[in-house]
Amino acid sequence: MRKTLTGTCHCGAVRFETDIDLSAGTVKCNCGMCTKSRMWSVIVPPDNFRLVSGDDALTDYQPDGSHHLFCKHCGVRSFAWGDSPALGGKFYAVRVSALDDIDIDELANAPIRYFDGRNDRYDRAPLETRQL
Repeated sequence: MRKTLTGTCHCGAVRFETDIDLSAGTVKCNCGMCTKSRMWSVIVPPDNFRLVSGDDALTDYQPDGSHHLFCKHCGVRSFAWGDSPALGGKFYAVRVSALDDIDIDELANAPIRYFDGRNDRYDRAPLETRQL
């Protein structure tokens, strides 16, 4: 069931709302950026994401064509966005760790889908996922 959840960076300068169905699954990827930042996210379409405040506090890092946004005050990466045909076009990757009102039991029971981003294979899981 889709719920509207709120999220923030650590200092609260960046605030957003998103409509998420955790039972549809979460995502972990093995690309360099996701591995180093321990990204665990939920992919949502643009219509399900709303930046409430903090656009002026965001810094955009684009090592791989996606926009890895982070707060210039506290450094927290609350979400990223990109455009990928494999993911249905433009998408937001909302970090579950930035969600303020998430139900821990619901998150723990959410399925995890793995992407082999290290090899640009977003249609399959990497051979090893234990470290993700």
